[in-house]
Amino acid sequence: MTFWILAPIMVAAALGILFVRKAVHAAMLLAIVMLSLAVLYAVLDAPFLFAVQIIVYTGAILMLFLFVLMLVGVDASDSVVETIKGQRALATILGLALGAVLVTALSQVTLGTAVGLDEANAGGNIEQLANILFSRYVFAFEATSALLITAAIGAMVLAHRERLTPKETQASLAAQRMRDYAETGKHPGPLPAPGVYARHNAVDTPALLPDGSAAESSVSRVLVARGVIRSGPAMADDIDEVRRQLGQDPSEMPETSGKSGAPASTEEDVK
Repeated sequence: MTFWILAPIMVAAALGILFVRKAVHAAMLLAIVMLSLAVLYAVLDAPFLFAVQIIVYTGAILMLFLFVLMLVGVDASDSVVETIKGQRALATILGLALGAVLVTALSQVTLGTAVGLDEANAGGNIEQLANILFSRYVFAFEATSALLITAAIGAMVLAHRERLTPKETQASLAAQRMRDYAETGKHPGPLPAPGVYARHNAVDTPALLPDGSAAESSVSRVLVARGVIRSGPAMADDIDEVRRQLGQDPSEMPETSGKSGAPASTEEDVK
């Protein structure tokens, strides 16, 4: 029952891989085929192949396909200009010949008596699979491994790009920063962090310049745009309102001096 449900889905997804225009959609359809095949492995009492199909093919190889698409670009279009004359006709003839050879070979294949799953998995599915893989099919296994390694090396060679300009050194980067500072006034180094040259390193304390004023570059522009940044003199005008919000009576406070009754701080208060 599972086969008759998944088989049409797999065939439709496989045909969609051939006819969809976007490579990302083709990769998603390929994932559907691989996941459906993994479910069929599970139904056939092949837990090892089920896990390998999910982890290796659907997880690793499909992700490799997506990385290649990200590297090449999903909007990249194939060139229709033939670099070798007659390559399309030659590819068509060779493809038809390969199809004829495969059809002829498959028509002459003879299979032995079907063996039940219980007998095939005698001693465990993983053990029997390893026995066949590393005995009868060891050459095909090693040849496939060599092919995959060759493909990985080829992908790295194709993705490699030669450097057209010499690599910048620390001295050249420093010289470029100074030129930018002289031409455009761009800061030659990292901006000062909050708390630099301040009494403590709190995030809510702006950096102080040598003259004691706050450095505007150390204050977040987002906070400034929100209007939540206020200076000490600005807060002095609202000191009475702040005291009222805290439940204190401004008339009972000591005498103040400065702006709008701002408290006069003494050396003992600072301590």
